[in-house]
Amino acid sequence: MKSILIPGGAGYIGSHTVRILADRGYNPIIFDNMSEGHRAAVKDFELIEGDLLDGGSLEKVFNTRRIDGVIHFAAFSLVGVSMTQPFRYYRNNVVGTLNLLEAMHKADVSNIVFSSTCATYGVPDTVPITEQEKTAPINPYGETKLAVEKMLKWSDEAYGIKSVCPRYFNAAGAMPDGSIGEDHRIETHLIPLVYRSILRCETLKVFGDDYATPDGSCIRDYIHVLDLANAHVKALQYLQDGGSSMPINLGTEHGASVFEIIAAAEKASGQKVEYEITSRRAGDPPSLVADATLAREKLGWTANHSLDDIMRDAWSWHESHPNGYHD
Repeated sequence: MKSILIPGGAGYIGSHTVRILADRGYNPIIFDNMSEGHRAAVKDFELIEGDLLDGGSLEKVFNTRRIDGVIHFAAFSLVGVSMTQPFRYYRNNVVGTLNLLEAMHKADVSNIVFSSTCATYGVPDTVPITEQEKTAPINPYGETKLAVEKMLKWSDEAYGIKSVCPRYFNAAGAMPDGSIGEDHRIETHLIPLVYRSILRCETLKVFGDDYATPDGSCIRDYIHVLDLANAHVKALQYLQDGGSSMPINLGTEHGASVFEIIAAAEKASGQKVEYEITSRRAGDPPSLVADATLAREKLGWTANHSLDDIMRDAWSWHESHPNGYHD
């Protein structure tokens, strides 16, 4: 049984990926500082509390276990916070990953899947977005992810560390059985906020209705978290089979606007969403939709869940866990 180290594995996408790995016969080992992770999300799996900024704790993990690959989720990911605290984002996302790569190199571990982002593209010239689109982030979050991608490129050149960097779009949904779902300490994601507004009888804020889109609100490619988790495992298997390093888009290739998500939430929940229009949020591009051709060709992957699936599973989780893992 191959052991896979998963920094950030107690977080939202990481915890779902842990389950897919276990189902595929891997031994997932979670390494998480618990700043965003939840013990309840990974209670049946090995969890090592540690921080990527602590090189000593990383080396101990690699020295005491046979690690066959890494899937890396341990990054800060709030666009708005990155705009006001860029040093914090560079330190955690870039320096932390450098420590991880150095530990991998010393332990002769040569495969890593790095959870990247469509924020590396900034405001794209063409939508849907292919991997050939220019990378020009408009926020420090995207810049730090792109910096890591470049670091991985040179790590391959110098040390033979192969990487796949999934640039995914908007993760959403939950485990259909309701066992785990989306619970962020600072919530900025649209679908949880929509459902929170229903459950708490609050007014949802819509950040801008004057974008160059059909209804004036931002358009995003929402992808089910299980589709994302499956893609990360497929990327790991691709590397283990001798695949070459590459960035790769993960998305459904269909966009939904903020107002369309509100309508879908009302359909899934059977309840009305109250909202108000406020000013635009810094760092938000008008439209981000993936071209996932490369993922189909290289990984044999495609998104299998519809927007209705996402909204149903997300509502099931939030309705049964109105306070997240603290219920």
